Amino acid sequence: MSSPRGTRVLVLNSGSSSVKYQLLDMSDSSRLAVGLVERIGEETSRLKHTHVDSDATRERTGPIPDHEAALKAVAEELAKDGLGLDSPELAAIGHRVVHGGQSFTAPTVIDDAVLAEIERLIPVAPLHNPANLTGIRTAQALRPDLPQVAVFDTAFHTTMPESAARYAIDVATADEHRIRRYGFHGTSHAYVARATAKLLGKAPQEVNVIVLHLGNGASASAVEKGRCVDTSMGLTPLEGLVMGTRSGDVDPAVIFHLMRVGKMSTDEIDTLLNKKSGLIGLCGDNDMREIRRRVDEGDEQAQLAFDIYIHRLKKYIGAYYAVLGRVDAIAFTAGVGENASPVREAAVAGLEELGLAVDGELNAVRSDEPRLISPEHARVAVAVVPTDEELEIATQTYALVGSNTRQ
Repeated sequence: MSSPRGTRVLVLNSGSSSVKYQLLDMSDSSRLAVGLVERIGEETSRLKHTHVDSDATRERTGPIPDHEAALKAVAEELAKDGLGLDSPELAAIGHRVVHGGQSFTAPTVIDDAVLAEIERLIPVAPLHNPANLTGIRTAQALRPDLPQVAVFDTAFHTTMPESAARYAIDVATADEHRIRRYGFHGTSHAYVARATAKLLGKAPQEVNVIVLHLGNGASASAVEKGRCVDTSMGLTPLEGLVMGTRSGDVDPAVIFHLMRVGKMSTDEIDTLLNKKSGLIGLCGDNDMREIRRRVDEGDEQAQLAFDIYIHRLKKYIGAYYAVLGRVDAIAFTAGVGENASPVREAAVAGLEELGLAVDGELNAVRSDEPRLISPEHARVAVAVVPTDEELEIATQTYALVGSNTRQ
């Protein structure tokens, strides 16, 4: 591979009908441009692009038929700011890929074999991997000479021991169908665990951290000395915590019951558990701000949804405390984790015997910076650490491209 010709990395996150992107300069980890193309394939497609240096935002609406057209539109917007895909400063394109199975334990330069393996994993990631593949192939067509790197959501969790990764089902059946616990949100968990250690003034290898990624999708991880040893999501992102529209943990027999007694089809149950459960199933809202507003007004259904959400979260904190044996910090991140102070307060309430507490004044402060919200001299630090998955993808991408040139 030729040497990187610049220090810029374009990060692409391709969904089924959207492309999120950021252009970063890795010489100082600064953002140059950010944007989103949404409703691809519809008449009402929209592209929103922001040039960070000038703080200027442009929008265009109208049909964008496919991902190729979407990326061409992105390239046009970048070119208007002097940041086009043909720039010699562009060193690589980093792609978020949701599912890497057991095959990919680290960021990987994309070639035909890598593409084939990502495609082979579609049965365990039918909603995500096809869209990720489309984004990769489109970017390759636009810049075939440029290194393209896949950064996998599952990679950080491949360090889990078999005792955590295996389900207790027949081994031959599990192996035949690749059934095991993979975990997701890995780039966020990796970034936040490392940033939490830095906040404590220590190396990642010196601390044990419980990371709570709480957004519309939510997951927890137990990180021992920089390595994930357990995480709440499993074969798919459905397992684990109560989420915005996903149920999280349920008795598997619920599915059989719904099929036999409720006469529901597999697809109907899939839709129920992934899109009509969690907070929205419990109270009709999946926005924690709205739920808290309703709680404050005395809404009993919203209160119950909040209580169930916190109960599940607290169970995972306790479980991962037991898994780790020693916990140096708990880190809240993502939309709810970073912004919902009542969630943080409730999640650790009653866990004082484990050394966990939050300072009310510190917890109420809103900031975009990593910060501690636990009382001074607390045995376990409680932190709020804004996640930055795009920076993590760009960092891993640039490190890989640079390391390959030194081989």
